[in-house]
Amino acid sequence: MLKFIKNHMVTIDGIEIYPIISLSIFFVFFTLLFFWVFKAKKEYLKKVSNLPFE
Repeated sequence: MLKFIKNHMVTIDGIEIYPIISLSIFFVFFTLLFFWVFKAKKEYLKKVSNLPFE
């Protein structure tokens, strides 16, 4: 089945751009998330982390 999918994907023109776009979106999202975590105020993080216990 994987062989069928691989051979089918090769016949589609311009499909090689989609993995590059996916990797770019993934990298940008997690980079922004990483910076947000370090920039967030500690009081806010404590307040939000205790919400399930209240």
